Amino acid sequence: MTERSRNQELRALLVILVACAAAQLQARPLPAGAPAGYHLQRELPMAEVTGWDELAIDAAARRLFISNNSGLVVFDIDTLQRVGTVPQPPNFKGVGLVHGVAIAAVLGRGFISHELPPSVYAFDLKSLAPLGVTPTDSGTDAIVYDPASQRVFTFNSKHRGVHDATAVDAVSGRLLAAIPLPGSPESAVADGSGKLYVNIESLSALVEIDARLLKVTRQWPLSPCKGPGGLAMDIAHRRLFAACDNQIMVMIDAESGKVLAQQPTGDGTDAVSFDPGTGLAFASNGAGTLTVLHEDSPYKLSLVQNVTTAPGARTMALDPMTHRVFLVAGQFGAAGARPTADNPHGYPTARPGSVRLLVFGP
Repeated sequence: MTERSRNQELRALLVILVACAAAQLQARPLPAGAPAGYHLQRELPMAEVTGWDELAIDAAARRLFISNNSGLVVFDIDTLQRVGTVPQPPNFKGVGLVHGVAIAAVLGRGFISHELPPSVYAFDLKSLAPLGVTPTDSGTDAIVYDPASQRVFTFNSKHRGVHDATAVDAVSGRLLAAIPLPGSPESAVADGSGKLYVNIESLSALVEIDARLLKVTRQWPLSPCKGPGGLAMDIAHRRLFAACDNQIMVMIDAESGKVLAQQPTGDGTDAVSFDPGTGLAFASNGAGTLTVLHEDSPYKLSLVQNVTTAPGARTMALDPMTHRVFLVAGQFGAAGARPTADNPHGYPTARPGSVRLLVFGP
């Protein structure tokens, strides 16, 4: 072989290698239909917890926050050791009234939504010390932090049928506005650029909020989704994932509001998470399963796996660094409690010692 032929061959080989590398960079980390292999890795008791709602992760600080009837329980997600608690303010109490957690890592602050009194209270992410309380509006439930505007939003369903979102300045704690909503909100997600997307459960619809202008800018129907609950987002591809009461997850174009794909989930879905590193979307189902879906492309969603978890494990948090999923489960009696001032919804409490943290991973 001549020197010229050898050089041509090497150049051809180099072109092929570069093309292959480029293709790998553009491809999804998990091929369509490949088994995710999610399984239970750890199970940790949380004896003092008798009720819970949402979970949240501060991925940079490696902390997991679990809401419960007295505030938050905080874990180190690498060692799985408990590192502290964030108690409710002294005059706050009530079963099932601590709801969501929003993380503003750049500000070093976390925010908790509380139903009665309707409030959002801030705490220091490092020390877990309380920082202040801001009144919201009745029926406060979900909460989200928008980094573009540095504002915190709670989503409120009033008992008299009027619904809104409360906007709070995350730096000063100042109440900014109440944004009217067309129906009862369930979950919300921020796109990092100043837009919020909110599932309107009572209308089976999705609304877009401009976090700077503090107003609803667009609204779309989500058919065939009925009663949308959990919501997550693939920010890079502008795709939203909503879990629905009719046991499906829909993938939505955040620009047009069009439903592009759907897949079955399970009964009693509450939370949804999306992992940008793997292209996997998760739905935690109260019936005791974790549905794992894959975004094959911005137009295709496929079912990968249904993992057995535990009855009641319907809320979760995802660690994007290790790709692990955290859920909470416990044992409850068949009947609810009688409504009282401290338990206005009559929520049941878990049997003593039955609540545990479940860690699932690939």
